[in-house]
Amino acid sequence: MTRITDLELLVRIADLGNLTAAAKALDWSPAAASAALKRMEEQLGFPLFVRSTRSLRLSGEGQRYLPHARAALRALTDGRDEALAGREALSGVLHLTVPSDLGRHVLLPWLEQFQERHPALTLRLQIGDPLTDLLRRPVDAAVRYGPPAGSAQVALPLLPDCRRVLVAAPHYLALHGLPTSPEDMARHEALRYLRAGEVPTHWPVSIAGEPVNLPLAGRRVADDGEVVKRWALAGLGIAYKSWPDVAQELASGQLVHVHPHWRGDPSPLHLVVPGRAQLSPALRQLRDELRRRLEEFARSMPR
Repeated sequence: MTRITDLELLVRIADLGNLTAAAKALDWSPAAASAALKRMEEQLGFPLFVRSTRSLRLSGEGQRYLPHARAALRALTDGRDEALAGREALSGVLHLTVPSDLGRHVLLPWLEQFQERHPALTLRLQIGDPLTDLLRRPVDAAVRYGPPAGSAQVALPLLPDCRRVLVAAPHYLALHGLPTSPEDMARHEALRYLRAGEVPTHWPVSIAGEPVNLPLAGRRVADDGEVVKRWALAGLGIAYKSWPDVAQELASGQLVHVHPHWRGDPSPLHLVVPGRAQLSPALRQLRDELRRRLEEFARSMPR
């Protein structure tokens, strides 16, 4: 019988297109993930993926099997949630800090629904982009892009295969046109995010597999990610944002993905905790829920 964890692995590999990335997302070693995939294929009697030196793609049998695997996982998740609904609700205080843009427009509705299911749980929410040292501040966990601020902290993957993308409003591009080359970025208004008190002078991307630094110029710099996105929506320039921050606006057409073949810098999303000993039942359940919901973004992200 196929294990539930193996089905989760199958879905992650299909979404991310990479076994190592899928293993990292599930806190597995690449060797364990490879063995699980081999075991699953032996049990099913057909190959799930066609392997190449750089990636995996679903086989014909895998494409037909994947929707059933997703449906089975959804049914099991729904069953678990229904079974747990009768148990004692989570209680206590959960102090969480989240990025400004992602927090307000993506995470906030999910957090409200989480609290509705656990009315005895008090949520203290801190919204802002500056990095928080969890060992010095009274915060239980932080949702953050990139590595943790201190080596003693533990970063649990939420969306490991996340990248930044260049975006702009359609009316900005209609007025100013697309950058014709990486060097041409210098004539555009770059809407820059102030990181650790420093104004970026370039944005790193990869073009045809080669690293390239896009030169930047512009009059607008902010230490708040939501402000940068508002500038972009207003047609004031080009922004360099993590995919979940702008996925909804890209889907609605309010923003346009500028040069999709210019592959943006990695921007993995983590739940950062002071240490695994501080991973309370509330944080474990919240992490599981955020990971499930963020899979939607993983499926829509450009590769």
